[in-house]
Amino acid sequence: MENLHHKKSFWSKYIFSTDHKTIGIQYMVMGMFMAGVGGYLAYVFRYNLAFPGKSIPFYGMLGAEQYNAFVTIHGMIMVFWVGMPVLLSAFGNFLIPIMIGTDDMAFPTLNALSVQIFFLSAVILIASFFVPGGAFGGGWTMYPPFSAGGYLNHNPDFFKALFSGTSLLILAVALEFVAMLMGGINFLVTTVNKRAKGMTPWKIPVIIWFLNIGAVIFMFSVGPLVAGAFMLLFDNVLGTGFYDPHRGGDPMLWEHLFWFFGHPEVYVLLLPSLGVLAEIVPVFSRKPLFAYKTIIYLALLSAFLSVLVWAHHQFVAGIDPRMATFFSIGTILISIPFAGIFLSYMATLWGGKITMKVPMLWAIGFIGLFLIGGLTGLFLGSNTFDIYAHDTYFVVAHFHYTLFPDIFFGFFAAFYFWFPKFSGKELNPKLGKWHFWLTFIFFNGLFFLLFFNGLAGQHRRINDYSSFSLISREPYQTFEQIATISAIGLILSQFIFLYNFISTLRSNRKSVKNPWESTTLEWLSDSPPPHGNFNPYPVVYRGAYDYSLPDVPEDFTPQNVPNPNNN
Repeated sequence: MENLHHKKSFWSKYIFSTDHKTIGIQYMVMGMFMAGVGGYLAYVFRYNLAFPGKSIPFYGMLGAEQYNAFVTIHGMIMVFWVGMPVLLSAFGNFLIPIMIGTDDMAFPTLNALSVQIFFLSAVILIASFFVPGGAFGGGWTMYPPFSAGGYLNHNPDFFKALFSGTSLLILAVALEFVAMLMGGINFLVTTVNKRAKGMTPWKIPVIIWFLNIGAVIFMFSVGPLVAGAFMLLFDNVLGTGFYDPHRGGDPMLWEHLFWFFGHPEVYVLLLPSLGVLAEIVPVFSRKPLFAYKTIIYLALLSAFLSVLVWAHHQFVAGIDPRMATFFSIGTILISIPFAGIFLSYMATLWGGKITMKVPMLWAIGFIGLFLIGGLTGLFLGSNTFDIYAHDTYFVVAHFHYTLFPDIFFGFFAAFYFWFPKFSGKELNPKLGKWHFWLTFIFFNGLFFLLFFNGLAGQHRRINDYSSFSLISREPYQTFEQIATISAIGLILSQFIFLYNFISTLRSNRKSVKNPWESTTLEWLSDSPPPHGNFNPYPVVYRGAYDYSLPDVPEDFTPQNVPNPNNN
């Protein structure tokens, strides 16, 4: 008889595992590592902006070409190699099976392959720094002609072009998309086919809905960009002219293909974080989630509208003014469903018994910062204002006030909330609060003043403003220096999190099974969950947010507790 206590090797348990929890942790660790790489690149080019011509500590002198490459790869990393894995892939993999009451993903082997392909894509991206010519520096949107070698050479050296920084970046992005597609398929099939008995669609937690809606947006919008990326790769290595107007191509084609995916991608990142808030806000206000079904309908509406707004990125590219008006209206309309979702969360808070635990701090911080990003986005949705503000630091500040809360505040809220489930241990709350407040303060110090630099006309993607009359005078150069000092403080603040994380793992500080007294199914499993997650598997009788019900002695009622109103 097979020995049931046989221990798996390190490789089979941690590297080539098909267990959804291990794969989620793999995505999380790789995303955190890539965040470190992206953060280092940001430190280098921000130091250069504040103190042009100075030697940068822990780097040296930064030339113009290197500056452009650092800015480009920083943007790529933070969107595709941090935001996607730490939100959609990491928490999607870990949470979907245990929150719907099943054992694993529908396709465990495909799941393992997805994380391996993601790892390969990250290796190729970093390798692009070390090939002749260095990493691509034409902007994270990869607009032709900067990214299309066929413009300059109709008969390129195949191998030289294939192993250029540009081609490696395109290949890395394509592989990352393949990995995310595999994950999205798993999310949808698992949620549809493997829910616990009794879990109807209206009993599924909001975060599971949002993870799946994000996956659907991604799968619907990424196809044209994959095709466009192949055409871009062919322009580089085969000398084709898909984007060369001299040979019948059109560089504007890439802009349409890129942003048809690129703007819905914003909501692929946003929806998982909003789902995290939907789980945290009711727990720490001890109230049912307000307007649960309305939130789902609003998210579905936002998914539909997300593919109707992409051309607002092209208001300065010669777009027909009549079409510009259409996309301006679409951009403003898409703010309505998200405003409704945030209002639902605020209504949940209203009159609640609020406790400001560490996850709740990150959730409230997310709401406050994202509102600044959302309101400034309304300005940019107007084509008349956007023509003035386009490619200035106003835009840089705006999208950091949307993406940074999405990616980092959403991630840390989720991490502090579910870490007891991941590990069976609870992070030090005092260090967690220090981590939150320093991150919150330094983030605002970094980006808020850049709104003023942008309104004054400071253009991004210029590495040295010392000869420009605008930025060389006060207060704008001082604002740049404050932003850079804040950026350094923001990066250093994350070491508090790393220390808290590592010291907690090495400590004997155990957590109770359900430390937050939450109602959803994952808290019924052991901490950390064993292989298979549940024994026995739960049966669902009620919705996910039954807090402070009348005539119930405790202020939370888990989903597996029978509902006396059910026959």
